[in-house]
Amino acid sequence: MNKSAEATVQAFYLGLDYGTGGAKAAVIDGDARLAGYAFEEYAILTSADRPGWSEHDAAAYWPVACRLINKACAQADISPAQIQAVASSSALPSLVLVDAEGRPIRNGINLMDRRATAEVQFLKDTIGEDRVFEVTKNRLDDHPAIVNLLWIRENRPEEFARSRWALTIDGYLTLRLTGMATCHYSAAAFYGVAYDLLHRRLDQAMLDEIGIPARLFPPLFYCTDIVGRVTPQAAADTGLRPGVPVAAGQVDCNAGWVGAGALADGDMQMNLGTCGNFGIIHTQPTFHRSMIAFNYTTDTADRPVFITVPTTTTGGGLIRYLRDTIYAAERAAEAQSGADVYDLINDEAAAVPAGSDGLIVLPFLMGERTPIWDVHARGVIFGLSLNHTRGHIARASMEAVAYALYDSFALIRQTGQKINTPFVLNEGGAKSRLWRRIITDVFNTPTVLVSSRAGAPYGDALLAGVATGAFPSFDVARRHVEHVEPMTPDARAHERYMRSFALYKRLYEHVKDDYRALAQLRENR
Repeated sequence: MNKSAEATVQAFYLGLDYGTGGAKAAVIDGDARLAGYAFEEYAILTSADRPGWSEHDAAAYWPVACRLINKACAQADISPAQIQAVASSSALPSLVLVDAEGRPIRNGINLMDRRATAEVQFLKDTIGEDRVFEVTKNRLDDHPAIVNLLWIRENRPEEFARSRWALTIDGYLTLRLTGMATCHYSAAAFYGVAYDLLHRRLDQAMLDEIGIPARLFPPLFYCTDIVGRVTPQAAADTGLRPGVPVAAGQVDCNAGWVGAGALADGDMQMNLGTCGNFGIIHTQPTFHRSMIAFNYTTDTADRPVFITVPTTTTGGGLIRYLRDTIYAAERAAEAQSGADVYDLINDEAAAVPAGSDGLIVLPFLMGERTPIWDVHARGVIFGLSLNHTRGHIARASMEAVAYALYDSFALIRQTGQKINTPFVLNEGGAKSRLWRRIITDVFNTPTVLVSSRAGAPYGDALLAGVATGAFPSFDVARRHVEHVEPMTPDARAHERYMRSFALYKRLYEHVKDDYRALAQLRENR
């Protein structure tokens, strides 16, 4: 190897990703090979006294980042001072309000939060759903950040008055790293309501109508823009060198998918993280009223690139819930036994036949997004009998997440949108061969697994390299992407699943009005 090539390989790039249930860091070298990785789970703050709320301790975000940076660098056997550039991502929508000194004012609101129902009605009455879709290319619902800003204005006016910036989680990390308040275009769509997706700007007239000051929103950048450099204080906290460039960042699902080689029109990848979702890349400005749309990481001024992302709110989060409840004893003993509780859940579910012996779950533990968009929806276990075990509940939950995602997929497929196959399964619960088999058979489509699933933080580290010019393009990811464990659908299993899916759909129709009655009971207790 010549000296210039050796120097390139010895450069290192850092990615940080903050999901709903935990954060990750990845270090890659100058050949885009994964060198170090770290993960830390954190609490999702919910309460029976506050139904629909889902928050994080925002003050914990930065200490987690400092620990993860050092852990990932230690695994890579390097010092943080050797990092050449940084980029981050986070699960969206998320909202971190900070004051003029950049300090979090309140808990961070994460994407499972469904509190702002009154504010949605206010927007319907004030602006109207059609106008919101015309501007944003997304439906009006309680998940965009602007809706939560309205809730804070009405319910926590003292916090609203102290707020200087409305940031995403990754935007907050960038602020801590650089001292600069920023947002990237891929995240801006999650402001919602008044964000004009095609013209890449906030609609000032709409902001004025709803009473949200434009000063709360930071400047917007392309994902590959360098927005600042590591400050001396951030360097002291993390071990990074002062002056290291920091890229604007990206949405977490985009990070995982671009890092796994999803770059072409029609490419589709799926994650089974806390939320379950899949994304389809497209360059045509075609949008679906029941789906979520935003800019992809590779988007530029000269070549707009979009991604349509159907999402079920509790995907892998549903299995985490099972781990922490009906597998609580095994979870408590996990540290001593060394056994991964998720492996036990998977093994018990695998012992149950397709269709779960007639057990059907509605997986809406925190409301649901695409395609039903029902803030009041909650979980249902239907058909439970004495012959069912917790393994049946586990498998039926995996099948339910597959049904929830298939519900959106079937609608998109009807539009004739380009979809490349095989489907690529990437992060989270996709490591479960059983869950991949269920998805393959429910979707009736061939699937493959990404062999190295460092996921979103790898894609962030890659973004850091592209943003600084160390990598000429995101095509470098394809050097190391390997698709393994191909599966083809089983026609008989698909037919069985479609019968269960039809019942799954009818069950929701039967209980959706009761969900609203239940919500009223909770509010009036």
